[in-house]
Amino acid sequence: MRTPITFDIADLLPHTDRMRLLDRAVEGDMEGLVAEVTIREDCLFHETDGVGGWVGIEFMAQAIGAWAGWQQRLRGQPLKVGYLLGTRRYECSRPTFKAGELLRVEVHRQFWSDTGMSQFDCTIGIGGDTVATAALTVFEPPVPGEEMKVSTDE
Repeated sequence: MRTPITFDIADLLPHTDRMRLLDRAVEGDMEGLVAEVTIREDCLFHETDGVGGWVGIEFMAQAIGAWAGWQQRLRGQPLKVGYLLGTRRYECSRPTFKAGELLRVEVHRQFWSDTGMSQFDCTIGIGGDTVATAALTVFEPPVPGEEMKVSTDE
């Protein structure tokens, strides 16, 4: 059962200012989250016709980040950095998202490992219709700072 999320999106994502594309995290559970964004002309990626459909991948990735941030906040932990490693099967029926459209971004964790790797199934909906889908693979280092260490053993 999904729970309403009472945290502000700024408290769930490490992104600042215009790089934070989502407006709010709406509800979630232990395996996923629903976020929303209203497309505005001041969006970092807005061009003449709107925001390119390819930006849907970033909306999805940020919804995963918001889910991870929410889980960390519920445990009383600080936010951790995560990385988008790859996208599989991104399909978007829209060349652009138009100013004024409300996008509902849903992410659901399909698997995870204690090494920090996870895969999420993601969708973007507008007015009840699914307009984009993808599977995103992400990595959250189990120990902050360990992601950049390189072995020099020969």
